[in-house]
Amino acid sequence: MTDRAPWGYSLPLSPSGRSAMLTPPPWHFSGDVLMVDYRVSPEAAAAFLPPELSPGPDPGAAAAVFAQWQWTSDDGAELEDPHRGQFGEFLILLACEFEGERLARCPYAWVDRAVPLVRGWLQGMPKQFGEIHQTRPASVGRAGPRIAPGGRFAGSVSVLGRRVAEAAVTLRSQAAEPPHLHTVPLAHNRVTPPWLPGEVAVSQLVASAVDGVEFSPVWSGDAELTLFDELPADLADLGLLAPVSVGQGHYFSYAETLHGGRPLSS
Repeated sequence: MTDRAPWGYSLPLSPSGRSAMLTPPPWHFSGDVLMVDYRVSPEAAAAFLPPELSPGPDPGAAAAVFAQWQWTSDDGAELEDPHRGQFGEFLILLACEFEGERLARCPYAWVDRAVPLVRGWLQGMPKQFGEIHQTRPASVGRAGPRIAPGGRFAGSVSVLGRRVAEAAVTLRSQAAEPPHLHTVPLAHNRVTPPWLPGEVAVSQLVASAVDGVEFSPVWSGDAELTLFDELPADLADLGLLAPVSVGQGHYFSYAETLHGGRPLSS
């Protein structure tokens, strides 16, 4: 018998607390990002924003983001277990604003590991399971592109065996600055649905709190982006965010430390 109840930062609870799926923040991320700027219908973008957020000065600005991440807790333990410390991700981002602060809203996200999925739900990110694939650069041989003019990088995401999105970028030159929607905080809704009798759903608007942001040189070029329209019923609304036009694409490495969130509304 012990006087201490099972505990942990997240479920599962255990006597030592080490069984928890999530470690407490901060969490450190380093990754390679393939990103395509594009535009959606401003009316469609607005329909995905909660009332507290406005489209801001650039309604309809959006981005599709593929990333291959390596992450670690503050003690670096996950670096000893690559299967736990690596994952792929695909995000849709929409430009928005809260009381004059420029932000990005993520209406859809997919990852290919359980830990980032649960961690995303803690943050309020709408993460689901998917298969994410992304071209890797090569420094030798012909089995991969160079991060240089002419290098071509592609990404794809599939959900339950169906291709949802694909993109490709042919690099032309280094950009003067990183793409805007990768430089602003993300605004999420932390949602707690009712479970016990008499409970009501709770939805709190929050933003991510990060520091330690680093960008490698950003390479930009011609981009292609497709969101497929033959989707199952639960993804039908994703079709509303199909490209009206496609802008530039980008390839770069990125790092940040995520410390948690900050409230945007009560």
